[in-house]
Amino acid sequence: MGSLVDMAEMPTDMRAYNRQVISDFRAHGAPPGRPLLLLTTTGRRSGAARTTPMMFVRLDGRLHVIASNAGAPRDPDWYLNLVADPRVVVEVGSSTIAATASSLTGADREAAWGRITADYPFFVDHQAGVSRVIPVVALDPV
Repeated sequence: MGSLVDMAEMPTDMRAYNRQVISDFRAHGAPPGRPLLLLTTTGRRSGAARTTPMMFVRLDGRLHVIASNAGAPRDPDWYLNLVADPRVVVEVGSSTIAATASSLTGADREAAWGRITADYPFFVDHQAGVSRVIPVVALDPV
C-alpha cells in the first residue's frame, strides 16, 4: 500500500501531489474519515529523510501500512527504504512517533491481510495484478 488514489485517478506528478497532501496533513490533519498517516523513512541510497503519505490500518492496537504501490509490479520506494533501515517516524493524528517497521510474514501476514482485505477489498485487486506478495508492515513505537 501506500495508495491514496485509485490507479485510474493517478496524478501525473505524484511527487507534487504528495507534497500537497503532506502540507495539508500538517496544517489541518487527515481528512475526516480517511485513515492517513505520514511515514518518514531514510533513503537507502541518499540517506535523506523521505516522507510519504499513506493509508494505514489499525489492527489490535498496532498501526499497519500496505506496500501495494497501487498495484504496481515493484515494491514502493518507501518500502525498500524501510527494509534497508527499519527506523521510521510516523505522524498520525496530532502525534509524531519514532517507530520500528517490520514486514509481517507467514501466518501473521496472512491473518492481517485477511482482515485488511475484508475492509478494503481493492487490495485484493492490487494483489491479483502482480506476481510479488504485497508486504504488510507493522509500525511499532520505540
